[in-house]
Amino acid sequence: MGLFDAVGALFTLTALFAYVNYQYLKLPTPIGVMLAGLVFSLALVVVGGPAEDWARMLLTAMPLEQVLMQGMLAFLLFAGALHVNLSDLGRRWPSILILATLGVLISTFIVGTGIYYLAGWLGVELPYVYALLFGALISPTDPIAVLGLLKKAGVPKDLEVLITGESLFNDGVGVVVFAVILSLAGGHGAHASAGLTGVALFFAREALGGLVLGLVLGLIAFYLLRRTDDYSVEVLITLALVTGGYALAANLHTSGPLAMVVAGLLIGNHGRALAMSERTREHLDTFWEMTDEILNALLFVLIGLEILLIRYTPGYLELVALAVPLVLIARFVSVGLPIGALRLVRHFAEYTVRLMTWGGLRGGISVALALSLPAGPERDAILALTYGVVVFSVLVQGLTIGRVARMTTRR
Repeated sequence: MGLFDAVGALFTLTALFAYVNYQYLKLPTPIGVMLAGLVFSLALVVVGGPAEDWARMLLTAMPLEQVLMQGMLAFLLFAGALHVNLSDLGRRWPSILILATLGVLISTFIVGTGIYYLAGWLGVELPYVYALLFGALISPTDPIAVLGLLKKAGVPKDLEVLITGESLFNDGVGVVVFAVILSLAGGHGAHASAGLTGVALFFAREALGGLVLGLVLGLIAFYLLRRTDDYSVEVLITLALVTGGYALAANLHTSGPLAMVVAGLLIGNHGRALAMSERTREHLDTFWEMTDEILNALLFVLIGLEILLIRYTPGYLELVALAVPLVLIARFVSVGLPIGALRLVRHFAEYTVRLMTWGGLRGGISVALALSLPAGPERDAILALTYGVVVFSVLVQGLTIGRVARMTTRR
């Protein structure tokens, strides 16, 4: 299947699933199209034959890990950050910074250690470093899944800012932590042989380098926007910022996701207020909102189809069933400990930890990282675990976060 054929098939399936959801399911679009894709995939597995082979060819031509991590993620993160109020974020930045770093590390080790012992108990062979890899890829909350649903969930504004800010930054941190652990597992021998100093430098280059690069690129784009009064040119400037900036980050070996978040925050706040006319703001918002919604739908259809690539062996289903509560417990602890310490110096609502635990959705980034692992039995186990947790997170937590928020905040 050629690339254009695959793109055409993916858009057609997404449009079909979106229509079915709009007419019959009445769910939020990302959840509805993912559910439709999941049911479609299960039907193909049951029916088999040429239809299943065609779907597998589609996934081979449009591999999620490449589509998301090498392109789509840049657009989604920039579009998400574009509409986040920087002043609101600034008031919560110490909390967001601690949750996006220390929280991810705490959760990584809780999940990794727990999965290691649970897998051994069930007879599933999973080395500890691979269990930590699962902890690293599943610990960050996915901004792509979080941002769209929080807008409709009725979460209190202050808490929405905290969850949104954390999800925008912790995925970049999670990707870096994943890369570090993968290097220790033998994925990149140069980093593995460098010891703790090499790991620290690698982390600093990826994370801090991404933040600095995003700031520099955002300032350059801001300067160009201020000197332009044509909305079509200004939209092109933001497109160049996203595509060229993400590609540059990859070549400089810095974090592209963090760079796009910082650039999006800068353009969405200072750029919107000081460098754009009202007409430009309207066109820019419309363009990026549509881009965000379309790519979101495409991504969740791909997630739904990925079940075709998962190989289940004895013990996997039981391990997935145990992994779901383990990930929620790790999320509760990794949020509860920092928030508990921060309560000594600032106020948090009583329901903060509970809502952040249930509102910490996992999504495409986790699946893409799992798919990026080298082939082998460890990859199969991690992919099954990741897919099970993501499906539960999106379908169960995503559909109930609004109800949980209303019940919790009334108390």
